[in-house]
Amino acid sequence: SNSTKSHIPRLNPLHPPLVPKRTVSLETPAVHHHNHQRTLIMQRREHYRYHQVWRKPFYGTGSEREEYRKELREQLQRQIEEKCVTLKLQLAGKVKEAEHLQEVDRLALSSEREQRMQHSKAMTAYRDENKKLMEQSWRDRALTRSQEVLKERELLRLNPINWSGTLK
Repeated sequence: SNSTKSHIPRLNPLHPPLVPKRTVSLETPAVHHHNHQRTLIMQRREHYRYHQVWRKPFYGTGSEREEYRKELREQLQRQIEEKCVTLKLQLAGKVKEAEHLQEVDRLALSSEREQRMQHSKAMTAYRDENKKLMEQSWRDRALTRSQEVLKERELLRLNPINWSGTLK
């Protein structure tokens, strides 16, 4: 256990330790062997670490397996709760959005109604003004016509068509 925990240094084959000077031939079997052993130890350690995860739930004692299952259940419950919370938040957001849209619609409808009322008021005022003007023009026309009739009568009286009095 202690050898697996301790750090094994990697050796440089070109500068092996305990050699006073670099040799002419670059054969360094001891250093290469050391590095090879180091890789093997590290591979074993990694393999052990990877497979230790599955040892307890399948081959452990009953209590260990129960502990593992309990942990799984707790994780699943946490995930379910988180999902519920996110769904609730999404739902609340949708509700707020719907309320906002309803408010916008209501405001649009009320402004539309207001515009319609103003338009109808303006149209009635326009109609009344037109009616007054038309009635005034009718009165003026009737007055001028009556004046013309009076003038023609006066002219006929003063200068009759049959002034010699032969037509009777």
